[in-house]
Amino acid sequence: MQHGLLFQRVSSLGINYGQVGDNLPPPDKVLQLLSSLHINKTRIYDTNPQVLTSFANSNIELFVTVENQMLPSLVNPQQALQWVTTRIKPYFPATKIGGIAVGNELYTDDDSSLIGYLVPAMISIHGALVQTGLDKYIQVSTPNSLSVLQESYPPSAGCFRPQVAGVMTQLLSFLRSTKSPFWINAYPYFAYKDSPTKIPLDYVLFNPNPGMVDPYTKYHYDNMLYAQVDAVIFAMARLGFKDIEVGVSETGWPSKGDGDEVGATVANAAVYNKNLLRRQLQSEGTPLRPNMRLDVYLFALFNEDLKPGPTSERNYGLYQPDETMAYNVDLLSSSTTSSQSSQSSTNSIISLTSSASTAIKGGNQRLIHWTCVSLLAIHMIIRRPY
Repeated sequence: MQHGLLFQRVSSLGINYGQVGDNLPPPDKVLQLLSSLHINKTRIYDTNPQVLTSFANSNIELFVTVENQMLPSLVNPQQALQWVTTRIKPYFPATKIGGIAVGNELYTDDDSSLIGYLVPAMISIHGALVQTGLDKYIQVSTPNSLSVLQESYPPSAGCFRPQVAGVMTQLLSFLRSTKSPFWINAYPYFAYKDSPTKIPLDYVLFNPNPGMVDPYTKYHYDNMLYAQVDAVIFAMARLGFKDIEVGVSETGWPSKGDGDEVGATVANAAVYNKNLLRRQLQSEGTPLRPNMRLDVYLFALFNEDLKPGPTSERNYGLYQPDETMAYNVDLLSSSTTSSQSSQSSTNSIISLTSSASTAIKGGNQRLIHWTCVSLLAIHMIIRRPY
């Protein structure tokens, strides 16, 4: 493979390595694939010892996860110490574990009883890392769904839901004290699927489009993902936290869906990932933080055949389980233009070069202004269940 010519230059890009399938390649083969792509960061949804062992002495940094159901027991500092001693310490530093995700989307999970355990468990796990001397190397955070936001349009109006604001204050205090990022799972795809006649497809796909302007900050947004990130930053600022980094722990686009899953096509998945990676090549920030590179974990490495839910849930992967590409990804293409999604075919190619042009910025173009009600529907994204 020669696909690594792109990824070796994108240090801000990682990929989610889910394992909800019965036909996925073994971890040593996955390591070879990631290495061939020169991807140096990946996130897993557990602390699978086979993965941790296989990734030893590689250049790939792992972002591991504490499963949601484990949080109540890990509030106990001794249990947290035992978890770190058995799940993390034996593999570090041979395996580059750079972060621990404590749970996943606790604020929007169906079992809301776990929310109260989140920050105490994070404090206990961080305390265990301090005791074992690993806190200087391993950050502790948690991925959140964008539905933690009460409002997200315009981005400057971003605020958290009242029912989670109290816990958010505790979480943000912890993140500030440990200098850890706030992670969000953001899927513009869901906004388009729910309102395909109201939301410009090019806006969610990073294609050239007029974009929208925040009427208060006057910042111009040419894609939905950056608007979502800035809404989170404004929401944190409303609680008094202006200095915490925000990263995207999941984003992606399905290449296949059910009949009612509008937009879940090979062509759109190719364009979304192509354009996102182009932005990553340029180490872009958002309009609110233009000089702060946005770290992103793409979802996902593989299609996973055992995932529940609609067809789209099993078709987010860049690769099939047999390590063939789910769609044509020509990482060596010299193309510098984004194909219009309405004209894309199933042969759409992800063309990724350092000189790739980005979506239109500024100019004497008509800027689209939606109503608050419309944009609230557009930007408030229902979580993608994992």
